[in-house]
Amino acid sequence: MYRRAVQWLAGVAGGVMVVAGAGTAAQAAPAVPDGLRTVQVRQSLLGTHTWYQQLYRGLPVLGGFYATHTDAATGEVTVQDGRLDVHGLATQTPAVAADHARASVAGRNGGQAAARSELAVLPGNPARLTWVVVTRTGHGTVRTVLDAGSGATLKEQNLVKEATGTGTVFDPNPVVATQNESLTDQDDADVPGLRRAYRKVALTHLDGRGTTLQGDYANNISADPVRSAKREFEYNRSQRGFEQVMGYHGITSAQEYIHTLGFRDVNNEPQDYATTGFDEDNSYYDPDTDGITFGTGGVDDAEDIEVIWHEYGHAIQDDQVPGFGESEVDLEAGSIGEGFGDYWAFTMSQANSPDTARTPLACIADWDSTSYTDDVPHCLRRTDGTKMYPADLEGEVHADGEIWSRALFDINHALGRTRANRVILEAQFCFDPNTTMPAAARTTVKTARALYGQGAADQVRAAFHARGIL
Repeated sequence: MYRRAVQWLAGVAGGVMVVAGAGTAAQAAPAVPDGLRTVQVRQSLLGTHTWYQQLYRGLPVLGGFYATHTDAATGEVTVQDGRLDVHGLATQTPAVAADHARASVAGRNGGQAAARSELAVLPGNPARLTWVVVTRTGHGTVRTVLDAGSGATLKEQNLVKEATGTGTVFDPNPVVATQNESLTDQDDADVPGLRRAYRKVALTHLDGRGTTLQGDYANNISADPVRSAKREFEYNRSQRGFEQVMGYHGITSAQEYIHTLGFRDVNNEPQDYATTGFDEDNSYYDPDTDGITFGTGGVDDAEDIEVIWHEYGHAIQDDQVPGFGESEVDLEAGSIGEGFGDYWAFTMSQANSPDTARTPLACIADWDSTSYTDDVPHCLRRTDGTKMYPADLEGEVHADGEIWSRALFDINHALGRTRANRVILEAQFCFDPNTTMPAAARTTVKTARALYGQGAADQVRAAFHARGIL
């Protein structure tokens, strides 16, 4: 597993500026300022994207970041400068010991021992020396910032990115496959009404050296993982292996599709996932562990492939932009994340799901939502809603994400699935971690122009304009 350390990129939006043009091949790239540590380098269709963590005397600055985006065709370098001012830091020696900081946090998190702690600088005037303590809990990773002088808690944040839903192990799901909205979970029973929904699929990219569900793009870390010496993982929904297979297939199929679009550096690694150990009717992506956990309340979430694809959408964005949507102050990036997750579930379903009045493609998680909705069709959310920016913003990321998902939905219909998804994924490489919807929309329009010309850019702009975003 290629784990990325979580970087503290939440805070304020950085300035954007073009700092170098193409010229000749001999033209040197602009010098990167001192006081930065490379977080990651990613290649996209249009260029190279390098992200840095701001440092102050060797310590990470919370919220401080820097990024360069190099256009492969022109050599032009665009900079996002999110470095923050640090003034009056009294000392770099903590008065509170690391073990004391970890112990105080454990007392508030059910006695869970801290996974790690590190010194960091909280910017301001004066700046503060802090302990950043990361704790793994049954509901995901909690990150706590403590004053290293007094031990007082300055900030606490649960890092998980949640989706409210449950799941199915079918492709796409029993409701769509049978066109029957009256189906219910029935406590994981393999009832006759569900059996026509099963689909036998090839599990590709498995690790040839093992007998478990581990491969190039998906890594099953569920408790008591299923094994097969012949690599025949055939179960029904009443058996524990069914959700594990569904997770592997859903994640792997998404990455295979990304490759068909020409991308080789969008979360191109084994994605950890677990279908056990979380008994709530919910699922989440945890950026600190780079893992997805699927809940087992109601319909088991990993039984619905659209829930799997939604959560994988969070993993995609976290890989493209470290710390994306983690700001506690501005929720618009988080809303974009939820909207993209819903859109990603929609567009993945386009490949093999019918779009009918009974089960419209715009309806997300038709099977999962039978446990908690009464309306027909059953939907967790839809991507064809009518919400407008900014009038319909509620300050809740899932609700506000419906504005963004509708814009992407319209882009999909305007450009076609393939071109739309190339534009959408490419644009996300250049999103600010704390971006607003208008800023992200402008980046997406610019990307459409670079990939497909002014006509495509106008169609993308029209989709955002229809939502009030541009």
